[in-house]
Amino acid sequence: MGYTPRVKTTVEIADALLERARRHARRSGRSVRALIEEGLQHAIDVESADNLYTLPDRSVGDPGGADPLESMSWQDLRTKIYEDR
Repeated sequence: MGYTPRVKTTVEIADALLERARRHARRSGRSVRALIEEGLQHAIDVESADNLYTLPDRSVGDPGGADPLESMSWQDLRTKIYEDR
């Protein structure tokens, strides 16, 4: 694997939270730095996932069944599309 540059920074963390993080790090065999990095990565991943656009389901007919629009002419389809406008 390639070299990943690291930057030192200072972060203010509540004493009680830092102590809990230290205990958790010891129990899990990881460093506090690793926990912080994992937490930041998780927060970024969750935010990125929340921002993904999901297309609404505009399926027609029954799943696995025949497409009810397939047999229609272009004019019939156009009429069907714009019938409520």
